[in-house]
Amino acid sequence: MFYSLSRLAFEANNVIALRMMKLMLGSKRAARREARLMVSEKVDAAFKASRSLIGGASAEEIVGQYRKRVAANAKRLSKVGPGHKAKKIRRRRR
Repeated sequence: MFYSLSRLAFEANNVIALRMMKLMLGSKRAARREARLMVSEKVDAAFKASRSLIGGASAEEIVGQYRKRVAANAKRLSKVGPGHKAKKIRRRRR
């Protein structure tokens, strides 16, 4: 159980970093979409965990559910698809 919780914390931290980069570097529209998606995913995950807990799931199973969602978010956020435009950073010459 401790291992699963530790992995969840580590993986969630990576997803938070990816989300922050997307919110900062993305367009206003993309940032709003990501913020809405983040909130709706959290509410959905909490309801699903509650249902599982009421249904008799173990803590290990619930942590496993969260880890699957976190892994899916990490995969989605780390993709650089055709719609993604990387911003160029200009450096001043001295």
